[in-house]
Amino acid sequence: MSTRHLQLCGYAVLLGMGLAAFSPAQAATSAANDPYGDWTGTLVADKGLDCPTEGLSYMQIQPTRMIFVPQMGNLVLHGVPNKERQHYHAQLILTDARKQPLPIVFEAHPIDDTFEGIYGTPTCRAHIILRRPENHPLDNFLNRN
Repeated sequence: MSTRHLQLCGYAVLLGMGLAAFSPAQAATSAANDPYGDWTGTLVADKGLDCPTEGLSYMQIQPTRMIFVPQMGNLVLHGVPNKERQHYHAQLILTDARKQPLPIVFEAHPIDDTFEGIYGTPTCRAHIILRRPENHPLDNFLNRN
């Protein structure tokens, strides 16, 4: 390659970096206006000893359905979102060893660009703040997500 060609490539790279530096940051979207998509956060126990607080929890909202997965485990709570009323409720009812119902519930509402939620079982009450996950295209490309 000629020296002139390398200089032009260098200028192009610097110009691209400069344009990226001066482009406006993407504004956070209000959770009330755009609740659809993926949300993550970590539960914090308020009451009880066996709350799933060790790992990341996940909520996905679509126009006709929603799910909440505490601690990214095997339990998946299902619900139907109501964007107009800002009502986001998901539940799962299991049966315990004595054949009694074991309800697991999750309620959330939007606050600015996050969701605040309450998770509850007969032996646990926890709260959570859910945020949209960070976008890491390189991690996605390398399958490290």
